[in-house]
Amino acid sequence: EGKDDRTSLTGDDIPADLFFARQTVPNACATQAILSVLLNNASSSPTESKKEGTTENGDANNASQTLEVGPMLTQLHSFIQSFPPDLRGEAIGASEEIRQAHNSFARPTSVFIEDNRPPQNDDDGEAFHFVAYVPHKTSGKVYELDGLKGGPILLGEYAKDTDAWWNVARAAIQTRIEQFGSSEIKFNLMAMVGDKRVMLQSRIQSAEEQNLGGIVVDDIKALLAEQDEKRTQWKRENDRRRHNYLPFCVELIKGLAKTGKLKELTEEARKTSLGKMHKRPKI
Repeated sequence: EGKDDRTSLTGDDIPADLFFARQTVPNACATQAILSVLLNNASSSPTESKKEGTTENGDANNASQTLEVGPMLTQLHSFIQSFPPDLRGEAIGASEEIRQAHNSFARPTSVFIEDNRPPQNDDDGEAFHFVAYVPHKTSGKVYELDGLKGGPILLGEYAKDTDAWWNVARAAIQTRIEQFGSSEIKFNLMAMVGDKRVMLQSRIQSAEEQNLGGIVVDDIKALLAEQDEKRTQWKRENDRRRHNYLPFCVELIKGLAKTGKLKELTEEARKTSLGKMHKRPKI
C-alpha cells in the first residue's frame, strides 16, 4: 500500500460536534471504529432518540436519524466531548465497561488496556485495521475516522437528510482497495444497522392490533425465530472462539506420544501440508 498523504484535520478545523478520538490502546481499532459510528449518531437524550428513532424496517442508514446508545455511552460522550482527541482516547481506554465489552469478543490471549505499549504509527499500521466512515449531519460532509491518524479526513459532501453519503463513502473505500491492486483480497466491510428483531416484534404487534389473521402473524414469528436462532449460533461460535483449547491439545499430544503414534501422525501431517502447498496456484 502506498503512503497515505491525505491531510488530517486538527484543532479548530475539526467540527465541534464531530466525535473523533485517537486510538491510544493497541489492538482496539475495531472497538474504536464502532464507537466512532455510535457516538456520531447518538442522540443527546433518550427522548430525542425515541422521537426521531429508526424507520419501521429497522433501517439505521438515514443520516438524519439518531441512536439511543444507553446511559453509559451517553454519559461518556457528554463527559469527553470537550476533550482533545488524544484525551478522548485515553478516557475510552480507561473505561471499565468498554474494556469488558471488548474482551467479551476477544480471544483469551488478546488484551485491552493491560498492554501499555504505544499503538503503531501510521507507516507501520496494524495487520488488520478498522476505520469508520460517518456522515456529519450538520455540514453535510462525510469523514473517515481512523484512530491512528492525527484527525478526521474529509472525504466529500452529500445532500443533507438523504442517504447520498453512501456514494461518498463508497468512492473512498473503492480508492482504498485499489491501492493494493490485485495483491490483496482480505477486506472486511461492515455496516451498523438496526436490530431486525425490534422491527419484527413491531410488525407482530401491528398485525395483531389490525386482526390480520394467524397466518400473517405466524409468518412474522417464524422470521423472528430465525433471528433468535442466529444469535444463539453467534454466541456458540464466540464461546468456541474464546475457549482456551491449549490444555486439551497438550494432553492430546502427551497421549499420542505415550502410545507411540505421535511421530507417525506428525509425519503424515507434514506430507499432507507439503502436498497442499504444491497444489496451490502460483500468483
